[in-house]
This record gives sequence, C-alpha cells and structure tokens, in this order.
Amino acid sequence: MPADHHETEVKFYVETLSPITARLDALGAVQVQARGHEYNLRFDTPAGSLTRQSKVLRLRRDSAAYLTFKGPGVLVDGVSRRQEIEFTLDDFESARAFLLALGYQVSMVYEKYRAVYRLGEALVTLDELPFGQFVEIEGPHGAAIQQVCLRLGLNWDARIIISYADLFDAVRSALSLGSHHLTFDAFSGVQVTASHLGVHPADA
Repeated sequence: MPADHHETEVKFYVETLSPITARLDALGAVQVQARGHEYNLRFDTPAGSLTRQSKVLRLRRDSAAYLTFKGPGVLVDGVSRRQEIEFTLDDFESARAFLLALGYQVSMVYEKYRAVYRLGEALVTLDELPFGQFVEIEGPHGAAIQQVCLRLGLNWDARIIISYADLFDAVRSALSLGSHHLTFDAFSGVQVTASHLGVHPADA
C-alpha cells in the first residue's frame, strides 16, 4: 500500500485471464502473491451510513487477516483514487466480534480468487469473482497505470473505475437477483455477461 494511504487503480473486465498471465510472464513480472481464496466481510451501520457516504469498512481473510477502511473515490487522470488504510490482524474472528460489538453489522459477504504480480511501478491483480474475471492495475499515477495497461494488451477505453460492490449492484438489478452476498454459492448456475455488468471486455 502506498505510504500516503491512498490507492490509485482501475479495473478491466476480461473474458479469460490466461493470456494476461502469459503476458505477465513474458514481460518478466514477479508474482508477489500466489492465487488464493479471499473471504471478505463488509460492515456498515444499521442505517447504512457508510455506504451512503461511499465509505468501506472491510474485514478480509486470505493467508492472513486484514482490516481496511476506504474513503470515497475521485477521478484523477482517468483512474480512481481513494484513501485506503489497511493493517494486518492476528485474529479474524475476534476482529469480527469487535466490529459487531461496536454496533456495525455485516452488510455484504463477498469472495474471490486472487493472484498478484509486480510489473515495474505497478501491481497487477488477477481476480476471479462469482460474476466474472478482472484485471486490476494499481500504480503511483494514471500515466503509469495506462502504460501497464497497454503493455498487457488491454483496451484503456474499457477501464472500470467503480468498485466490485457497484458492479454487483448492476448485476443484481439486471438479473433481479435476491442475494445480497457475492459468493460462488449464491451465483451457482447464474450466467453473467458483460452487458449485465454494464462493461465492455478489455481483451476483446
């Protein structure tokens, strides 16, 4: 995470991740996190005040546990920039109990498979979500992110600057889904297309 506690990034929806993995290998990218499962709990007040303010309070578990706060995103040089404060925890379940005791409640459960590569100044994340596959590029500024996008053969004009939660809202609306959780079980048997997400494939 950047020292100034901000993340600057964009996402790309892709039909398949395997060509991106091959390009990363050919470009000499270094894998800094092997593909693994992520389990996330998003918390909010009973009145939903964090969501209304476009803020995120998240508890995540993969090979470790993390507590994250994200502020509202702003568009800077064609990419999303937002405050992000994140730190590791020793005990996921105790952190969950702590947040519940403070009066927060779990507003959303979501999961994905994620692998992370470093390419120059950027981190390239390959995400497999219940509704599709995505490439996320995080860097120091928009120009560096765009350069990595072009090196990976992705269409810059197809970039996504909204969150996975916002994409989930689009899918729920398009398919009239009842589930409030973005899990693989909830999406079992559900076919999601780019049009349901309101995006265009960046690898087309």
